[in-house]
Amino acid sequence: MTTVRKGQAPAKLNRDEFRLRFSRNFFDPLYENVGHELAAVEEIAWQAYIGSHKAPVTVKAGPGYADPDYDLSVEWKEAHDRLLAAEAKQKAPGTLSRILLINGAARNDGSCPSEISKTWRLAKMCEELLLAEGFDTDLLDLSRIISDFDRHIHPCKACVSTAMPLCHWPCSCYPNHSLHQNNDWMNEIYEKWVAAHGVIILTPVYWYQSPSVLKLMIDRLVCADGGNPDPSSTHGKEAEEAKELEKTWDYPKHLAGRAYGLVVHGDVAGIEGTRRSLSDWLDWMGLISSSPTSQLDRFVGYYESYADSHETLDKDTAFQEEVRNVARAVGAAVRDIRSGKLIQPNRGLENPRPK
Repeated sequence: MTTVRKGQAPAKLNRDEFRLRFSRNFFDPLYENVGHELAAVEEIAWQAYIGSHKAPVTVKAGPGYADPDYDLSVEWKEAHDRLLAAEAKQKAPGTLSRILLINGAARNDGSCPSEISKTWRLAKMCEELLLAEGFDTDLLDLSRIISDFDRHIHPCKACVSTAMPLCHWPCSCYPNHSLHQNNDWMNEIYEKWVAAHGVIILTPVYWYQSPSVLKLMIDRLVCADGGNPDPSSTHGKEAEEAKELEKTWDYPKHLAGRAYGLVVHGDVAGIEGTRRSLSDWLDWMGLISSSPTSQLDRFVGYYESYADSHETLDKDTAFQEEVRNVARAVGAAVRDIRSGKLIQPNRGLENPRPK
């Protein structure tokens, strides 16, 4: 039996430190009139924290699971069932082809930046073209993390590095009600990916790499590449069971076979490295590059003013048309995949290094 290493995590907070952290959520003086009520809520939150009430509402796994008597989180089970329904619809021959457009920029005009992002504009160009060509589109705007109330993509906890079967599909790490790690967006995002026949990621470069809002989503999609669709097989997060199960694990690729395209833009550096890292990631997950035309990196206003960057994009009509060509290429690839003309090139090959 492989040893499970322990000793890193700190002890739980004491009562006073917990009270201090809880109260920071209610700094606004408007809350002063309900101090007694908040104290009662704080006591309940403390009991949930001390009792580690990660998933306080459960349901029996039922038929089809390794342990039908295992208590699954109701929230996980509902998300899992939605993914199954989305997958069935995605695979049905008569459904309208859907392309997921992902805006990876972190800024919008609903918060401190006070202006829309250029990436959003590029995504809307793709959306307009694809709708005109008869596709169904779904525009995922990751900048909503900065402007929506209590919306989160919580960070990946790297369960996969303990053992792949410990990483559940969809992710079972959240919500964790005892730690106030709630309102996680990923279950909705997983459903969007599963429902799509093609995906286009549009992103700027922040410090030579992907924006944090995009990277949060990328990390949380690790469960789509080899993740375990049955938490009862590891009885939740039992590391020993997951390590044993990994010895015969087949690393299912839950999103393989979808077409993809990329649009990466920057103002000084980092566009090629970011585009390559994104394409490497998508290739690894088994998605299909639509064509060389579907992977684009360009500068908008190289070493020019930030303040005038939207006007610079207005003038760069060649870049705008290249972005539309990315959408055209992905749309063509989706049609070819669904008609059987384009088949995943490595399908059927046995991977000597599955992971």
